[in-house]
Amino acid sequence: MDGTGTLFDPLVNALSGAASLKVVAYPPAAPNGYAALQSVAEAALPADESIILLGESFSGPIAISLAAKHPNRIKGVVLCCTFVRNPHPFLAPFSFVAALAPIKQLPLAFACAALLGRRATPDLRRALGAALAMVSGAAFRARLKAVLSIDVSADLAKVTAPILYLRASEDRLIPKQAGNLIKHLQPSTQLREIEGPHCLLQAAPVAAAQAIREFMRTVEPQPAMSGA
Repeated sequence: MDGTGTLFDPLVNALSGAASLKVVAYPPAAPNGYAALQSVAEAALPADESIILLGESFSGPIAISLAAKHPNRIKGVVLCCTFVRNPHPFLAPFSFVAALAPIKQLPLAFACAALLGRRATPDLRRALGAALAMVSGAAFRARLKAVLSIDVSADLAKVTAPILYLRASEDRLIPKQAGNLIKHLQPSTQLREIEGPHCLLQAAPVAAAQAIREFMRTVEPQPAMSGA
């Protein structure tokens, strides 16, 4: 949910040589919801080539909506540790709390436990801390509130591109049912479970890259790839 793009470095390195990669970053200060951030990602799409679009965690619904809107420009979708609708529906009635949540006051140890679990190496802790520090509390609260009301099931039904869903075996934020729902709504979805925490692309970049490489070979030879 940080949206800085800096945490993609491990995956970018692991995918080196596999494709031309572009990481999309969101504005770190503005309290934007899904519609505004989708516009940011959409503006970054190349106009003259087809791509495989990766949506991680918070950005999964954006990747789904863009794939539905641009079927001729997006030839494949990789979804990682994400959801098509609020993964914790019991929290929806308390969306007003998101506007007050003291997210920036939470200790880094809490974020590391939730996002990295037992895979929290010193380097990953530093990278996560640096990324979180770049984003304003208002931006975090707006994104958290957006998650509680999001539902792009209708867009998912329109996606014609192949989909790969990467599920982390030790995800403490997104339940397995989130991936199962995507598979249910789009039965052709390839669902791969990889050992690791919610920050799967950071903690297990080699395994994630291998799954993505295999998926890319089934979609189109040497496509460009964009991630948000």
